[in-house]
Amino acid sequence: MKPSEAVGVYICHCGTNIAGTVDVEAVADFAARLEGVVIARHFDYMCSSPGQALIQDDIREMGVDRVVVAACSPLMQEITFRQVCEAEGLNPFLFQMTNIREHCAWITDDRDKATEQSMDLVSAAVHRVRLHQPLEISSAFVKQSALVVGGGIAGIEAALRIADAGKHVYLVEREPSIGGHMAQLYKTFPTLDCAA
Repeated sequence: MKPSEAVGVYICHCGTNIAGTVDVEAVADFAARLEGVVIARHFDYMCSSPGQALIQDDIREMGVDRVVVAACSPLMQEITFRQVCEAEGLNPFLFQMTNIREHCAWITDDRDKATEQSMDLVSAAVHRVRLHQPLEISSAFVKQSALVVGGGIAGIEAALRIADAGKHVYLVEREPSIGGHMAQLYKTFPTLDCAA
């Protein structure tokens, strides 16, 4: 498998959330020198329409075939950037996002340390994305039932909750009766109620 030689790296300022602590220009300059990187940019808000357009233009005009975005949490924007790649005909799985906001900018006030950590994360993301292979989304039939192993209090409670959600439950217990250790107790604390 030959690593990609056309990686685009995009560093987000996230307003001052990232740029207030991380030297984003230095991170972009660093990324531009990494093996396989053909373009490295920084922008105020990569998730904005103009930020997305930068990525799309580079895919179209520069032949970028792998994308790294260093920004905020992937939970917030990863789908957005995958859709940006897909809109330009790039497989959405040839994309890597790294979180330099929560992992670098928000954990220290030391600009040098935050910048160095950001460079490390960007470098790791570039090395990883260069080896990504195109994937295809497929669907599979999933049986809407659950197997709960253990008929103790936790197993019984889990089985009841799943059944309440309308799913079929298979409850497996190795002993002849359910209840686990609770079935062996005479009274329970703090009310001293009968346990059996």
